[in-house]
Amino acid sequence: MLVEVRRGGRVESRHRGCVVAVDAGGRQVFAAGRVSESIYPRSSLKFFQAIPLIAGGGADRFNLSQSEIALACASHSAEAFHLRTVTRWLQRLGLSADDLECGADPPLSERAARDLIQAGEPPTRAHHNCSGKHAGMLTVARHIGADDSGAATRGYSDYHHPCQRAWMQALSEWLDTDVFSLPWERDGCGLPALCMPLDQLARAFARCADAGRLAATLTPASALGAALARILKAVRAEPQMLAGTGRCCTDVIRATAGRVLIKAGAEGVCGGVIPGLGLGFALKIDDGAGRARDVAVGALLHKLGALDASSESQLEAHFRPKVVNSQGRVTGEIAPAQWFAEGA
Repeated sequence: MLVEVRRGGRVESRHRGCVVAVDAGGRQVFAAGRVSESIYPRSSLKFFQAIPLIAGGGADRFNLSQSEIALACASHSAEAFHLRTVTRWLQRLGLSADDLECGADPPLSERAARDLIQAGEPPTRAHHNCSGKHAGMLTVARHIGADDSGAATRGYSDYHHPCQRAWMQALSEWLDTDVFSLPWERDGCGLPALCMPLDQLARAFARCADAGRLAATLTPASALGAALARILKAVRAEPQMLAGTGRCCTDVIRATAGRVLIKAGAEGVCGGVIPGLGLGFALKIDDGAGRARDVAVGALLHKLGALDASSESQLEAHFRPKVVNSQGRVTGEIAPAQWFAEGA
């Protein structure tokens, strides 16, 4: 039992889940629940899906900025600055939103969605929260393609396309395991979604804490470490690109000045790295509730000693949100279960 919804001091609803934090060697420093059970990491894998964009040379060939690299890892809100960035990026590739193989989805930002409705305009593929990831994969496709035509980019979302094989190969090498053997299904944006053990996801993030050192070694992991170090640097510098205004991922990175880097996924998943502590973590809320995921992230970071008092105060709206009724009155809160709220 990780999270409780309380009204008038009484528990109204409960959210169960599993959570694990590990060091770079894979040693568990905290675990609760069925942490070896396989889950779909969903968008929490985006840091790793961006590796070929950097390591393969596409980012340098097309002069990607830190904002664009961060956007390649994003589940963004489709705010104006997200749309400007992805549109200009695609134009530089000689492409447009029509070349994205995600569907057209309304913005995650309520304000952006409302503005779109008021303007009488339908959402485009650029509005999809994964359009940055798709732009990154189009960049890879253009870079490895035989020519600069659209023929080199069509079908990039297929499981067997070189774009998809490239990030799965990179993740296999990063984890020293064969992710091609893992079950998979289509993600919400149409790309392959792997199914993997939660503790394995945590280990992938934990190794990110060591990415800078690995980048400096003369080992097969050096190129992967260098790519991930650059990705994490971009996310740290441009957290608004990773999610958006008022979103948990963006606010955690900003409030901690990049000392904690997290990436949420659909259905109550989140993974992250705490470089200063040399730790990575992953969690999954059983019923998929995002409201419980963010609260659980806060409780875990508190338990690991990753937050100072200032950061905890700034992030209270995410980590211990109030339940407010239609009159604007506070009637309760969403909070970690008592055992989980206690310190290490």
